[in-house]
Amino acid sequence: MSVRALLCTMITLSFPSLLYAESESAPASETAILAGGCFWCIESDYEKLDGVLEVVSGYTDGHVDNPSYKQVSAGGSGHIEAVQVTYDANRISYAKILDYFWRHIDPTRSDGQFCDHGPQYRPAIFYRNEDQHQQALASEKRIEQEKPFADTLKVELIAASEFYPAEDYHQDYYRKNPLRYNFYRYSCGRDARVEELWGEAS
Repeated sequence: MSVRALLCTMITLSFPSLLYAESESAPASETAILAGGCFWCIESDYEKLDGVLEVVSGYTDGHVDNPSYKQVSAGGSGHIEAVQVTYDANRISYAKILDYFWRHIDPTRSDGQFCDHGPQYRPAIFYRNEDQHQQALASEKRIEQEKPFADTLKVELIAASEFYPAEDYHQDYYRKNPLRYNFYRYSCGRDARVEELWGEAS
């Protein structure tokens, strides 16, 4: 046995955990699809959350293949503006992804969100499998018990269908156009309404 092989054997016997360190630290990638009004804002909110790997703005739940923003915003394609959140399940759970979602939207409206009106802006949780469905139901029940307001929850739970990424200029819009984005978010009253519903902790 060579000296190098002998050293490797000694290290393996002494520190077996080193063999698994890389695989254990690798992200356990999972995906959630959520709609909470303007996807610029939801994308911005989720990219601040620890454990989230990527957020893509897009469209889902419609009847037109590869819809454009113009088609979706006009309301004729049947799609909802949504985000696809990829997260590390070793660092954050789907339940926490959902809890964060509820507290960053207005769940009392089914006709849009904040200053955006129409079914294409309504809030929804798109579950990708039965486990996500059951967790979404449990999350809804928990929020119903904990919410600090009297209004009824109106967030839809919908089986996920094809998700179409939005045009490139919509991705990371808040980074590419911070002045326009911040003006839109402020004038739309999103943060003020969220605080009114959930308090400053939101």
